[in-house]
Amino acid sequence: MSDKRVTWNEYFMNIAEQVATRSTCSRKNVGAVIVRDKTILSTGYNGSLRGAPHCDEAGHDMENDHCVRTVHAEANAVAQAAKHGVRIDESEIYVTASPCLTCFKLIANSGIRKIFFKEFYRDNRITEYAQQAGVTLVFMEKR
Repeated sequence: MSDKRVTWNEYFMNIAEQVATRSTCSRKNVGAVIVRDKTILSTGYNGSLRGAPHCDEAGHDMENDHCVRTVHAEANAVAQAAKHGVRIDESEIYVTASPCLTCFKLIANSGIRKIFFKEFYRDNRITEYAQQAGVTLVFMEKR
């Protein structure tokens, strides 16, 4: 076995980084991959509502320094699973940036038990909420 072979965590985070390349909000490109038993269940990237103009086309709709035109990658991954009837309870999610508090709550209530992320993004409250909800947060340092 080669020493260059990536771990499963690196593999799924690499896929999340690739998913992020589909993002349509130039302010931040984020990708998410939901996984259970080393099988990808759903993916999502940040972009506008299905069928609506994207930030890259229509501009940003800013509110409190956030673009509210964008649906976050994690929410899109959960919505994609729901749309296709994919059970994500007891799964893990790989996200290129840690979730905002709203996405964290959606993730926790959907039954995802572990969140892997590469970059911490903005909201420290997820750490306390994760402890309360029994959700494990795993920071994956950049290599």
